Amino acid sequence: MRALGTPKAVRQFFDGANRRGEIGEFKEELNHSNIQRKKEALKKVIQAMTVGSDVSSLFPDVVNCMQTSSLDLKKLVYLYVINYAKAQPDLAILAIHSFRKDANDPQNPLLRALAVRTMGCIRLEQMTEYLLEPLRRSCKDPDPYVRKTATICVAKLFDINPELVEDQGFLEILRDMLGDANPMVVANAVASLCEISTAARKNYLRLDEDVISRLLPALNECSEWGQVFILDALAMYDPPNSKVAEAILERGVLVRLSHANSAVVLSAIKVMMKFMDRLQSHEMVRALCRKMTPPLVTMLSAEPEIQYVVMRNINLIVQKQQNILQTDIRMFVCKYNDPLYVKLEKIAVMVQLASDRNIDQVLSEFREYASEVDIEVVRHSVRAIGQAAIKIERAAERCVDCLLELIKTKVNYVVQEAIVVIRDIFRKYPGKYEVIISDLCESLDSLDEPDAKAAMIWIIGEYADRIDNSGDLLESFLETFHEEPSMVQLQLLTATVKMCLKSPQTSRELVGRVLKLATDESNNPDLRDRGYMYWRMLSKSPELARQVLLSERPSITDSSYSMQPKVLDRLIMNISTLASVYHQVPEAFCDNTPSKAREEEDDDDDEFEDYSDRIQQVRAEMQEGVGERYREESGDDDEDDEDRDSNASSSSGGSPRPKSQQHEGAPPPPLRPLAPVLSEQTRGQNGGQGLRVAAAVVRGRGGAIGLQLMVGNFSPQPMSGWAVQMNKNAFGLAPGGPLQLPEVAPNGTEKTMLTLVPNQLLSGPPSLPLYLEVAIKTNVDVFYFSVGYDLSAVLVEGGPVAQDAFLRTWQGVAQDKKAMCQGAFAQQITSDMVIARLQQYYCYQVHHVEAADMEQFYISCTTTNKLTIFCELSLQRRGPGVRAVTCSDQPVMVPLFQSFLGEVLQVRWQQGGPQQDYPPGGG
Repeated sequence: MRALGTPKAVRQFFDGANRRGEIGEFKEELNHSNIQRKKEALKKVIQAMTVGSDVSSLFPDVVNCMQTSSLDLKKLVYLYVINYAKAQPDLAILAIHSFRKDANDPQNPLLRALAVRTMGCIRLEQMTEYLLEPLRRSCKDPDPYVRKTATICVAKLFDINPELVEDQGFLEILRDMLGDANPMVVANAVASLCEISTAARKNYLRLDEDVISRLLPALNECSEWGQVFILDALAMYDPPNSKVAEAILERGVLVRLSHANSAVVLSAIKVMMKFMDRLQSHEMVRALCRKMTPPLVTMLSAEPEIQYVVMRNINLIVQKQQNILQTDIRMFVCKYNDPLYVKLEKIAVMVQLASDRNIDQVLSEFREYASEVDIEVVRHSVRAIGQAAIKIERAAERCVDCLLELIKTKVNYVVQEAIVVIRDIFRKYPGKYEVIISDLCESLDSLDEPDAKAAMIWIIGEYADRIDNSGDLLESFLETFHEEPSMVQLQLLTATVKMCLKSPQTSRELVGRVLKLATDESNNPDLRDRGYMYWRMLSKSPELARQVLLSERPSITDSSYSMQPKVLDRLIMNISTLASVYHQVPEAFCDNTPSKAREEEDDDDDEFEDYSDRIQQVRAEMQEGVGERYREESGDDDEDDEDRDSNASSSSGGSPRPKSQQHEGAPPPPLRPLAPVLSEQTRGQNGGQGLRVAAAVVRGRGGAIGLQLMVGNFSPQPMSGWAVQMNKNAFGLAPGGPLQLPEVAPNGTEKTMLTLVPNQLLSGPPSLPLYLEVAIKTNVDVFYFSVGYDLSAVLVEGGPVAQDAFLRTWQGVAQDKKAMCQGAFAQQITSDMVIARLQQYYCYQVHHVEAADMEQFYISCTTTNKLTIFCELSLQRRGPGVRAVTCSDQPVMVPLFQSFLGEVLQVRWQQGGPQQDYPPGGG
């Protein structure tokens, strides 16, 4: 019979020694003598590596391919080595000889540069000592391409080992290379020194007139990205006088304004904005502003993404130099096909450019945008009209007329936005435009947004004596008082008290109702405090209340579209970077601390630590080795099994003294670690944001209760004036003193421990889950958040109840009043570990009974408000099973204790599961 042929695919996959596979094919091809076949095999290996396949086992075979004269083959090998060097560090070191040999190749500068670049990309500590000599030679190589590559490699080496780079004198070599004859070498040297300076937070560039005289010729000859590097470096230079600043601008910077690359243009503008502060001639400053205008206008015709970036930078530029683009406002008119983000930025820039000369054109545009279909564009347009009214007093009346026209359209979101900005106009120009109040009151029923409601209530309260039915209007908000947001409640309280002071006879009943709602029926601590303050002022000193609430206030300035001067100066210095797009200083969103320096800072001081990363790290650690953590926290070792055997014959009485008792007073490890409770994106009571909080309720020595807090300031201004309040809660936890926190700088963090005192702010009975409602007050805003906690936070030290008292209570509770739940332990543990663990968290053993297949422990614990919980805990001897029967003089405590028991002992409860495996409880 003729043998059947083996299919081709099967022949390729199997050889004579059975299975071979794709890796085997690669090995065979990589060790082939034909260069072309090696190259094709390497391409397949790189392809597999790119799509995520693990081909690290081919490392020795790939490294052997380095012994070739083919540059293309070496490039593929180097690419593979860079990718897998961390996974195979020992084998990567074996390739050092080939790297050093290629770095000394006398014929091919491309090969020399490729070898040095690859060695720099292999980020291994072991590689650095072998890299030093080739890198030093490459910095002085006759070929500029090799020198250019070497400058970048110095920055990579600094990131791995900063001390080595300084000790070996590479920073001085880089500074010498600033005078290199090749412009690209100069540009790369500047880029490396700037990168190193940023990472080390130290100025290694050290610009002076001599260095700048060497940079300016290179600026005219290097590539566009090289020009960006040099211009960014020039922006860091502080000219000693006006003459030097003018010379630098004329010799190399002004020419860059006509460059085709928008990054080069913005970098040149950054240098000009910096040097303008040093110029003494106002005529020169005006001339520079005129020269900046054409390139900025030209970039506005680019793609939408570039338009957006340019306009974000223009927004900063026109705040610093208000004469720029004054006559070119037509370039910011929104087009029908502009993306939303471009339209909104154009509106913001038009507000910045609005002046007496162009206000009619600006208002015409805003009125047109207010009738668009896009709600966001409409809102921003209405807001912009109000900002223009506050900014330009002569145009205020025209802006108010425009807003009235928009209110008469009866479009809900237009009306509400208009009321908000009119409130600000009233504050800017008191006593000037009150005739329009009647028109505003007609729209009262359509208000459903908190900002608009608060603004309308403020207007009613401020002009209560001019509105005939002001009491009725305010009373219409009382029906939904408790459903309203905090800002509306506070505004309604203040407006009612204002009306009472202006017409006490007609509003006495109304103010009484509002004060009662704000004090007796509200859980908001800020609202309660303000209500009590007003109540006392009205009853004790109405004249003082008039001075506080009805005094003349200074007129406002709308700064919502402008930066603080110091922040603006920082952002001007970061034009053409992400900081200028985000309108945030760089420290607010990035950290340039090198890894080693960051580790040292973490050891000494946690000030710059990102606490959210720390929380994730702690959580990961707590998930690993659960059994080990259980033993360590309980104070038990493996030796305890022997102790348990020796005590197994005991049939009654307490168990031996657990090890945890040897450390009397030591606080238990928190069951719930520090966790984020407030994001910096969450707005406060008045719309402020930027506060990030992580918190946990923990126990201290001697049974003390504390609130552990870590706060981070992610706003552009320092945070200070810290204060804390808590809402009523089931166990009456209240601050035991003021919140001790120093002023926190932007992007800074601080930690503190706030002592909590129980039985101070008692509310109703507890329920799951347990949490504290906390308010933190700062100079930025008042922020609200909740902190969850477990039952151990409110259990007291003091040992178990007496056995006879336990027995009387246990037998006196009907069987149907006892709650039973059963489940299984997450890992294998001993009974001694269970008792030690429970005692560590203030749950004490009263009695112990042993049977053939189970052990029963009778446990008691007491809360800070004198509620006692009794539990019969049954453990299977030859299995993970566990059953808890619980009762309390307050039945609401039973589910709380069951949840806590599962958390502290790591038990998976199975409610309503089978019970036949457990004999009836003793007792």
